[in-house]
Parts: sequence; C-alpha cells; structure tokens
Amino acid sequence: MIRERAYPVEPWHVREIRLDMDVLAQSESVFALSNGHVGLRGNLDEGEPHGLPGTYLNSFYELRPLPYAEAGYGFPESGQTIVNVTNGKLIRLLVDDEPLDVRYGELLAHERILDMRAGTLHRELHWRSPAGREVKVRSTRMVSFTQRSVAAIHYEVEAVDGPLRLIVQSELVANESLPAQSKDPRVAAVLESPLQAEEELTTPDGGQLIHRTKVSGLRVAAAMEHEVHGPEHTTIESEGYEDWVRTTVGCVLKPGEKLRVVKYLTYGWSSRRSLPALRDQVGAALAAAKLDGWEGLCREQRGYLDEFWDAADVRVEGDPEVQQAVRFGLFHVLQAGARAERRPISAKGLTGPGYDGHAFWDTEMFVLPVLTYTQPSAVRNALHWRHSTLDSARERAETLTLKGAAFPWRTIEGPESSGYWPAGTAAFHIAADIADALRRYVLVSGDTALEREIGLDLLVETARLWRSLGHHDRHGQFHIDGVTGPDEYTAVKNDNVYTNLMAQRNLLAAAEVVMRYRDDAARLGVTDEEAASWRDAATSMHIPYDDEIGVHQQVEGFTRLEEWDFAHTPAEKYPLLLHYPYFDLYRKQVIKQADLVLAMHWRGDAFTPEQKVRNFLYYERRTVRDSSLSACTQAVLAAEVGHPELAHIYLREAALMDLHDLNENTRDGVHMASLAGAWIALVGGLGGLRDHDGRLSFAPRLSSRLSRLEFSLQWRGLALRVDVRPHQTTYSLRHGGPDDVIELRHHDQVLRVTCDEPVTVPVPPAEPSGPPPEHPPGRSPLLRLPEHQQ
Repeated sequence: MIRERAYPVEPWHVREIRLDMDVLAQSESVFALSNGHVGLRGNLDEGEPHGLPGTYLNSFYELRPLPYAEAGYGFPESGQTIVNVTNGKLIRLLVDDEPLDVRYGELLAHERILDMRAGTLHRELHWRSPAGREVKVRSTRMVSFTQRSVAAIHYEVEAVDGPLRLIVQSELVANESLPAQSKDPRVAAVLESPLQAEEELTTPDGGQLIHRTKVSGLRVAAAMEHEVHGPEHTTIESEGYEDWVRTTVGCVLKPGEKLRVVKYLTYGWSSRRSLPALRDQVGAALAAAKLDGWEGLCREQRGYLDEFWDAADVRVEGDPEVQQAVRFGLFHVLQAGARAERRPISAKGLTGPGYDGHAFWDTEMFVLPVLTYTQPSAVRNALHWRHSTLDSARERAETLTLKGAAFPWRTIEGPESSGYWPAGTAAFHIAADIADALRRYVLVSGDTALEREIGLDLLVETARLWRSLGHHDRHGQFHIDGVTGPDEYTAVKNDNVYTNLMAQRNLLAAAEVVMRYRDDAARLGVTDEEAASWRDAATSMHIPYDDEIGVHQQVEGFTRLEEWDFAHTPAEKYPLLLHYPYFDLYRKQVIKQADLVLAMHWRGDAFTPEQKVRNFLYYERRTVRDSSLSACTQAVLAAEVGHPELAHIYLREAALMDLHDLNENTRDGVHMASLAGAWIALVGGLGGLRDHDGRLSFAPRLSSRLSRLEFSLQWRGLALRVDVRPHQTTYSLRHGGPDDVIELRHHDQVLRVTCDEPVTVPVPPAEPSGPPPEHPPGRSPLLRLPEHQQ
C-alpha cells in the first residue's frame, strides 16, 4: 500500500518527491499517460528498475485458450489479453562509462510531477555516478490528445561538476520480458514474446518496427524520430534488429552545458491494413508531430485540457485531498476515453494489464455517466463500440438459446472472454446497463440521430433478450431467474432487484423508441405485438420484498440466507474471493459490492424514501466492499438517506483508491470505475444529481467538513454550473444565448435557469437521519474524515 501523503496534496498536480522502490509499480500506474488510443505506463525513462513495463494500444490483443477442468456447453473457448506493444519510452544515459541507474551511485534528488492542466509527466533528477560524476536530468513526457497516434518526450541532460562524456541511447523495443503472473484472478495473463517481427527500418535520427501477433493476426507499427540540440561535434546514428531499434547520441558537455533531445513517437495498428499502409501511417503521424514541434504539441495539449476543465472541473472546499483526487480521477477518465474512438474503455484504461485489458459493465454504469455530463463525444464513441459488437452478442445469445443480444461480461473486441461461468454467462444485467447508458446519453445530449442510427438496434435486441430470458408465472408476474447481479458473491439467483429494475427500464425504453421510429423498427422485424409484450413484461416485473422485516431482497430469498460470520473472519482473509470457496459465499448474506443499493441509485424512482432508509441500513451491515466499485455507490445513498458524514467517508475511499493504493493492486493499473466514482459521489451524492424522469434534479446537502462544492454539467449543448454552499445553492447557465433555458428541480422546487442571472435558492434543513449505519465487523470504511481545515 502507498503510505498516506505519499504525494503532497496539491490542487492540480500529483507530485512524487522521492523515489520509493517498494511502490514503483503503483506509481507507474498513477503516472501513466494515455489518450484512449495510446497508453504509456509511468516507467522511468531509462527503463530500469521497473515494476511492470507497459505500452498499450486500445484493443490490440492476443488470443489465448481458456483452460477448464471440465468443459461445458456454451463455455467461451478463448480469451483476449491486451499486449504490451513496442516500448518507445526508453532513453538510457551513460555518464562517462557508467549507465544512469538509480539503484547505483547516489540519487541526490528525484521528483516526478503529473500536471493535470498541462497533460504531461515531468521528471527531474540529480545523480552522482559510482565514479563521482554528477548530472541533472529533466524529462517531460506527453501523449497527445489532439494527435491521436503521437507521444513525445523532451529529454535534457546537464553536466554539473566537470566535463562529461555523455551517450544517450533512445530505443524502440518489442517483446520485453514481463514479471511472472500473480495468482490473483484480477491480474493479467502474461504472454511470452507475443509479437513476430515483420519489418525493421532505420534512419540516421530514428527508426521503425513492424510486428504481428501470432494468433490474433493484428499488425502494429511503432516509429521514432529525434531532434537533437547539443554542443559542437555531437554525433547521432541509428542501428536496428528485428525486435529493437536504437538511436545513439554522443557528446562531451562542459559544466553548465546541456544536451536536449526531443523524441517523437507514433503508433498504429490494424487487423486489415497492409504492412506498407501501416508503415506510411506512422510515418505520416511522425511528420505531423514534427510539423508542430515540441512547443506546438504542448500548446495544443494545454488548449485541449483548458476546454475540458472549463466544462468538467469540480471545486471542493474543506477537503484538499478530495480536491486533488477528484481532478486526478477526471483526468484519468478523460485519458481512458478521449480518443478511444469506437474502441472500448477498459476497467484499467490503458494504465496497466489488470483484468487482461478487458472492458466490463464498469464502463456503462460508472465511467460513461461521468463522461456523458462532461465529455459527451467520448460517450458517443463508446456506444458505437458496443454497437459494433452487436453481431457477437447476437451469436452469444443464440448459443445460450436466447433471443436478442447477450453482451459479454468481459471483452476487448466483442466475444465473451470470461472463463468464470457465473459471471461470464449469468451476469445479463450488462444488457440493461448498455441500454441505460444509451438512454442517458440521448437525454443529456439530445443526440436523436445516434438514437436512430444505433440506439434503436441496441434497445430492440436487449429488450428481446429480457423477453426471452424471463417468464410470467401463473399469477402473471414476470421473473428473470438464474442470473448474477452486480454483487458477484450472490450468483446465479432468481429475480435480482437491480437486474429486474434495469431490465424494466430497458423494456419500456425499447417500446418507446420503436414508436418513434416505426419504419426503422419494422425493418428489424418489430411488431406491435412484440412491443406490447415488452411493456407487459415491464409492468408485471417481480421485485422481491420481505414484508416481515420491511426491506427489498437483493435476490429472491436473500433475507432468509445464513448470515456470514464476520466476527470470526480475520482482516487478512479479505478479499473473501481469494480465501473462501465461492460455494460458501453464494449461500450466505455477504455482499462484495453494492447491488440493491446500486439499484436505489440508478432506479431511485422505484423506491420510496422510507424504503431507501431501511434498505440502506440493512445492506450496509452486510457489504464488505471487496470491490472498488462499491464505495462511491454507498456514498450516493448515504447522502440521500441523511448520512452526509458517512457519504464523505465513502467519497474519500473511492477518490483515494489509487493515490493510496487502498486495495493493494494499483500496480496493475488504476481503478477507472472508482476514479469516476469520486465524481459520482460528489455530484450524485453530496450534489444530489438525478435524471430519472428525463429532467435534471438536484438535492444537494454537504457534509459538515465541506464549505463548498462547485461543479459543471453539459445539458443539451448548454453549460450548467452548480455552486453548493451549506445553506444555499446557486444555479447558473454559461455560454448560452438569451433564449436558452434549463428547467430543473431543486429538492421539491422547480426552477428555470437562464443566462440572464443565476438562481440562488436555500438548501432545506436535513431531516433526522435515524440510527447510524452499522458495518460488518472489521470492514468499516478505510479512510476517516480529515481534520477541520482552518
């Protein structure tokens, strides 16, 4: 775990003031740079030491067989694993005849800074070699948001105490050796030398490598060129072999002199384009990068981020750690989706190989809600990616003897890649999650063109899935049996409330959209009778409820299951999935992550306020949060049912998941859903944002530790700013015209907000919150509230 305060608390930076070898892999994830297409882990420039080297391209994967002790019908036969592609980050330095290696000699100073406004990773070090020679090195690394295929590094070396002979070796290296695989199922499979060489080219100031995967047949090209500014007689030459290309720069520096090298990197991959076409693609990208130059790339990067932060920034007064962390989260969420462009947003983004680089339902229910309100173009592309996998989902449904489309639990390209049947096959709620992400995007953006173009297909095929998966009983109630909801500790059960309520909304949305686009729906074979059957199923959907104790049952019969023995479960036995058989977890009242509570967030319109209070208290006592997805949802409902202080604690857990490595697996990549969850906990929790009925509504109420929460949202092309204080909230509209208006609900009051003047209204006093929630023994929230700020 990263010790608290490992990174000084600053509003716009994550700063590492000393190099800690014990958490090197974790810092590589924290300092990863990406644009959704190219991802570079935050490895040291010289490559070693490293925790886990990594350079990734979105959706560039290799196939591997999924082993089973016993095969079964419908089990996926192969899985997809993200590939560590050609590493272009490497810049090695020899000082006289000593290689710069922070494990040798003396590291006099070392600092790295992730600048979330500039979009760069800056590093400064002062090193004394074993022979006593001193150099200062400054490097700045970026992955361009404006030029999708481009990364660049500005590398500068300064002699300190006398003339030095310097050799800089800048490289492209394929098939790097990777650490051995962990036994943790959340970690990636290690692929041994997955790339086969196809072509190597060198030029005096750079080179290019082209490889192909052995099984999936994907081709990748990586290219580099250098601009060198050094003293007279500086030399530069290149050499190459099938798995590496190296450009070597040599010079002699006098004290105070500097050698500057700008390294331009470009990447491209394809399953279809020829080798010459891919070669030309990365060459053209290099030419474009050099045309702008280092300074031009930096200006474009800052301009892109200025625009993003103007639309998306969240200001928090009273908890500086959360202020830093929510911006860190937004930055990584943007990096994951900005230029993904019809490719998935995976659970780890492009920051590490965790979960084999797969996308889950995390994308639709955690990441996309944030991007919908802050960067809707990324959501449009993510929905296009899901639509591109529709044929695979139809095939999967047919294999399972179902109609419609059965979307995968985890995937890169579309086919199911999970060998764990209770999740990979039974977690059908992903279909409703996709439908809900589509519904929310169209509602917020007003993009009816996309609704007609791909939304109709998605809604129709997911509705058909639910209608074939469920059934009416003899009393006319509609049941969805044998499914796994969000909580993976309660698997293959009947009538999961979250699944049923989300499917209900899915069915009604599909029935509505086919009425709007009747001709298009007819081409899909939708009849009036079929649409009526969707409405009938939705209307008669069974929602389990225990009348005796007055709570909803997460699944049918949940409240009669045996209680988990929390008192005799030692702390070292968490997460439970690594220490207890799933059989034992499935038959007890123990919850990995918010499930029924998640239903109360996204389908809060289906519960009364009294039911929410009772449900929240009941399920708090049984939720162990072995998933990073849980804390943000618990924060939202804690705030809604009158426990803002607990909401603040859960907010901190979600926000600081990676900066403090709370689950001790940040080494494999950051937790994208939890980072998005910091925004959800603030805006949806303490800010009270909901969109159930097609209208924006807010019920803000701050914790006692916060004096202000200010955030911006995009709503149908307009920019709404919400400024929450302890006793009042101000709503203002920016960048609109005189006729623009947003109608919203503030608690129980309807407001009309225009550009003419802000609307300020009081925050109603809090209702009595009832007894404080109880937590499972030994599983209280991980982080306490900060001391009051002076």
